[in-house]
Amino acid sequence: MQNILFFGDSLTAGYGLRDHRSESFPALIQQKIDALGLPYHCINGGLSGDTTSGGLMRLDYWLNRPLHVFVLELGVNDIIRGISPQSTFQNLQAIIDRVKLKYPGIKMLMMGMEIPAFIPGAFAANFKAIFRKLADVNQIACVPFYLDGVAGKSHLNLADMLHPNAAGYRVMADKIWPDLKRLL
Repeated sequence: MQNILFFGDSLTAGYGLRDHRSESFPALIQQKIDALGLPYHCINGGLSGDTTSGGLMRLDYWLNRPLHVFVLELGVNDIIRGISPQSTFQNLQAIIDRVKLKYPGIKMLMMGMEIPAFIPGAFAANFKAIFRKLADVNQIACVPFYLDGVAGKSHLNLADMLHPNAAGYRVMADKIWPDLKRLL
């Protein structure tokens, strides 16, 4: 059995779901893997509220187990806290570097995020560009905006309009699955 680590924040953890063990997007991806009989085990390494610097600090805990695929979903909490896109980029690059150092042959998938429409201008554009640039520079797969089709849709989100509900996570999993399946 090969391990897939989903390393992220509340969007990975399944914040606000009745049962994150069955409704979060890592759990839904596991269901797709099981349906195809693929030899992979999904590990949910999501931590609500985590930033890229927090992720970097807790990374070693997760690297102390055999990993074959690493799905990186961090960055949106940096924006919420006003952390510069440059710092976010540097922290994500450091995470990628440490993962590749520990597991040189690991397959990686970058989960891209876009800034909500209420944050205008160059800041939003610079933030959006981080994920594609990191994917290109490091030659890793990328889902450009993994909340595409979910963000801003009240019927797919919790009341806070920041976190998907169970239906929203199903849309996310369906969006992510083709890119992840190609890696497997």
